[in-house]
Amino acid sequence: MLIPPVPSPQLNERVIHIPMTVPGPSGTRRLTLEATLYKPSGPGPFPLVVLSHGTPRNPQWRVGQGRLTYSLQSWKFVSMGFAVVIPMRRGYGHSQGSYAENEGPFDHANFYKAGVESARDLRATVEYVSTLPFIDRQRLVLAGHSSGGFASLILASRGLPGVKGIINFNGGRGSTKRRNCSPGRLIEACALAGRTTRAPTLWIYSENDSYFPPRLAREMVAAFQRAGGRAEFVMLPPFFEEGHYLFTDLRGLAWWTPVVNRFLNDLGFPGLMCSPPYN
Repeated sequence: MLIPPVPSPQLNERVIHIPMTVPGPSGTRRLTLEATLYKPSGPGPFPLVVLSHGTPRNPQWRVGQGRLTYSLQSWKFVSMGFAVVIPMRRGYGHSQGSYAENEGPFDHANFYKAGVESARDLRATVEYVSTLPFIDRQRLVLAGHSSGGFASLILASRGLPGVKGIINFNGGRGSTKRRNCSPGRLIEACALAGRTTRAPTLWIYSENDSYFPPRLAREMVAAFQRAGGRAEFVMLPPFFEEGHYLFTDLRGLAWWTPVVNRFLNDLGFPGLMCSPPYN
């Protein structure tokens, strides 16, 4: 007896432009952020994953990398029934506005302030996309890689309604080729986020992440937990040449899928992350 294959969800990709306003010395400025939106087929309403990108070490790549699509990573969430939006923050890709995430002095960086600026863009994204008729604004998941993971934590700490969980892939800020510029300040910023974050969080790192090594990652999550944040910490084995690329490298799909799937199931999302048919 032949069993017909389960139909694969389609990404239904759209490029959207998200309006936002930012304060400035000459008054409020209106601008738009470029974003990629994926959704399952059908009318919805669908829960939403806001997927946030990292920050290249080379400033020229912020614009040069263009619009990030993370199509195979997003397919994992769409296969569970989520819509996914990937905004390019100010100063990245084709989004308008200047880069707003400056961290300050090398040895005394203000990571929390930089994260707040990132979160401003993510909040504008949620506020706009939540008005679409096929989005369930009461079921939001914030996810991000590197500075995008850190930004997701900061946004959740600032009282965004509807957030059910946060997924932090190798999150942090301030990495250089030699070391983190202000590790103590990064740990302090995680503690600040933990004080007011009420949704459960998942932190995924790898043993050979040179950007945020295991010791620093553990100190970050410990500070978040001591301050009151709810966190599940997962340290995966060394990932090929560089553990920081666990999310962006397509070879990492099989590594993080079961961890994220279980976390989302525990949050009440009963779907199963499937392998992309074209992977």
